Amino acid sequence: MSEPNGAIAAQTVPETGGENRPGVLRRIMSGSVGRNLGLVIALVVLVIVGTVTAGDRFASYDNFLTIIRFASIIGVISIGLTFVIIAGGIDLSVGSVMGLATVVASLTAVQAAATQSSWLLMVLIPVGVGIAAGLINGIVIAYGNVVAFMATLAMLVGARGLAELISGRRTQIVIETGFLQFTRSSIIGVPLLIWVFLIVAILAWFLLNRTTFGRRTVAIGGNREASRLAGIRVKRHLVYVYVLSGLTAGIAGIMMLGRTTAGTSTHGGLYELDAIAAVVVGGTLLIGGRGTIVGTVLGVLIFSTLTNVFTQNNLDTSVQSITKGLIIVVAVLLQQRFASRGPSGT
Repeated sequence: MSEPNGAIAAQTVPETGGENRPGVLRRIMSGSVGRNLGLVIALVVLVIVGTVTAGDRFASYDNFLTIIRFASIIGVISIGLTFVIIAGGIDLSVGSVMGLATVVASLTAVQAAATQSSWLLMVLIPVGVGIAAGLINGIVIAYGNVVAFMATLAMLVGARGLAELISGRRTQIVIETGFLQFTRSSIIGVPLLIWVFLIVAILAWFLLNRTTFGRRTVAIGGNREASRLAGIRVKRHLVYVYVLSGLTAGIAGIMMLGRTTAGTSTHGGLYELDAIAAVVVGGTLLIGGRGTIVGTVLGVLIFSTLTNVFTQNNLDTSVQSITKGLIIVVAVLLQQRFASRGPSGT
């Protein structure tokens, strides 16, 4: 009796292994690797379209640097927003906070103090403004139990109004030479703005994928109550997440000051929508619990490349907006499909 059983087992094992191989492949392709591969393919297709339609004007080293430099500021904001959305929240205030940071840092008194002491003051102040705004958002949402949409909407309006009040609705020119030399410098021919974007992306990837903070962020977005019962201090962690979002908005404010040499309350207008679009297209679930930094970076680059292709071909910006809207709708529909199929892809 043992020999037949052994024969049956010997026949069954290879068949089971053979059946599992496609299942493993489906799980991989339906996970972050598959989603990111799809984004890479979409980006390559856009590059091909740009090369075919615009020729050397598009397919040049300088133009590729322009695309990445254009993506860098909104990319830094999007990276911070990725953590918020993974945690099941939303932050509509990032654009306004960035604008407020540029206004405060470019005040005459601040620039004079920076000239007398160090231009680093104009770096620390926008970061401080962003952290303060994020801290307020986090406390109101986590401990005040205010819905994130309403709390950050209030910050959006309040930060924009405060920026207008402080600046008197005037554009403030940056004249501090040390700050300008630093922010407009290049390393091995690559603008500093791009290096900042790259460094922030690498640090964020490490934070999300290799630290307890990242695992807790994903857990809270997946099931907040279960995370609380597991011993995670959910409210405190949410405050940290919104502070992180404010921090990246402050860093983006520094980058904007360096690129435009001006602080104004109009900086960052609708940036929150562009950032959310990039995060969603990058594969982060709007309901929380899943997301990748690599996907967000690719999402930002896709929109930046799309804008450049339209610009190089002198196409109507209205058509560009419609195209972006369609991309967002398709991304959300795909999210719903994959979310309903589950991690196994079945």
